[in-house]
Amino acid sequence: MFDVTQAMENILHGHQLEKPEALELYHQPLEPLCQAADQLRRHFCADQFDICTIINGKSGNCSEDCKFCAQSAHNHTCAAQYPLLPASEIVAHAKENDAQGVLRYSIVTSGKRLTDAEVEHMCEAVRQIRREVGISVCVSFGLLNEAQYRRLKDAGVTRVHNNLETSRRFFAQVCTTHTYEDKIEAIKAAQAAGLAVCSGGIMGLGETPEDRIDMAITLRSQGIRSVPVNMLNPIPGTPFEKNARLTPDEMRRIVAVYRFLLPDASIRLAGGRGLLSDKGESCFLSGANAAISGDMLTTSGITTKTDMALLKKLGYQAGLCNE
Repeated sequence: MFDVTQAMENILHGHQLEKPEALELYHQPLEPLCQAADQLRRHFCADQFDICTIINGKSGNCSEDCKFCAQSAHNHTCAAQYPLLPASEIVAHAKENDAQGVLRYSIVTSGKRLTDAEVEHMCEAVRQIRREVGISVCVSFGLLNEAQYRRLKDAGVTRVHNNLETSRRFFAQVCTTHTYEDKIEAIKAAQAAGLAVCSGGIMGLGETPEDRIDMAITLRSQGIRSVPVNMLNPIPGTPFEKNARLTPDEMRRIVAVYRFLLPDASIRLAGGRGLLSDKGESCFLSGANAAISGDMLTTSGITTKTDMALLKKLGYQAGLCNE
């Protein structure tokens, strides 16, 4: 019989949970699983909570056919479409977030990748942020190469976001216009350029528990220590619009198992958190210790003020983790 407490003790003493054990762990009673995951979080991460915000720096008309996404040109949604925002607007938004106590700010753009000219435009925005604000800057600009990532690092970027979305096995059911290996290559290019990488996925796409575990193990093999766990918001006009929403208990189970598999990572609740009745509070007691605050790319989120109050209630301290 699988013993959750023993599994936790093994991890505390340096054991790495492998796939067969993780599959057993996934189906253990929820409350003991979540309690053990929270103990692991406290041991490896203390009370540090990594809170970040994002800005949609370029929206819509994306060439990629990701079946969950409101911004794909292949889908029929009401998402806004606009080119790169002016640097002044991006900087002003960074200043607003800095004033609210946010320590990390991420600029996200639609499309398979930015062009060299667009990368330079964003480099100038980042340089201005670093001169005038000082907030840590993360970027999500698609499948860039190492040279482009080096330019961004030189401008002041510290972290790159690039979600795997799901397991290698299931990825073709989610997107066909680029491959899983394209994602891995971009992650390796960012790391080669000296940047930290934030990468995770979306739960509720139709994947199995095994797919969820496989993605976590892939992230671990790539040295990823900032892991967004999104919950699908089934957006009308996308192929996944009729997918059933996950329940709060399903999300708790996922983040708890991810804490066992990635014990020292920032497990970050991201898109879809606002659909949870408690806005993710129970997940923050089940192994999660990071979040995206404020609005998401095409949907409304939870205000930074509300999140800061929640962190205080739960005894967390906002800080930059795994920088």
